[in-house]
Amino acid sequence: MSSATGRGGETRPQKAGRGRGGGGGGRGGGRGGGRGGGGSKKESILELAKLVDSSVRVKCLGGRELRGALRGYDELVNLVLDDCEEFLRDPEDPEQVTNQTRKLGLVVIRGTQVSLVSPEEGTEEIANPFLGGAEEEEMEG
Repeated sequence: MSSATGRGGETRPQKAGRGRGGGGGGRGGGRGGGRGGGGSKKESILELAKLVDSSVRVKCLGGRELRGALRGYDELVNLVLDDCEEFLRDPEDPEQVTNQTRKLGLVVIRGTQVSLVSPEEGTEEIANPFLGGAEEEEMEG
């Protein structure tokens, strides 16, 4: 063991293999790099590639809902929608989204705001099973 001078001039013993110089420590270990093994790229969980050029519905944080043709995306889920429409909210109940829309055209949606992306075709709205029990309790009480 050798000694090193720290703050304030005190000397303290150094452990073997540590300190300045090529110990190989730090992030990612000394050998083989930090991530993965054979240079394979991590695959995305989202399969947005099959939705490109098709109509999608996007729900954003804050409650906005948009519909448009997905033209592109990236690994941060930033989306490009063409012929985009925003679903307007009910003026009497801001939580309720109506079927009225306003045209936005070509838009870029930042990935941090995206909470849901679904194909427009092949989906249908179903009744919320959790609201049924709550409404019955309210009527009884």
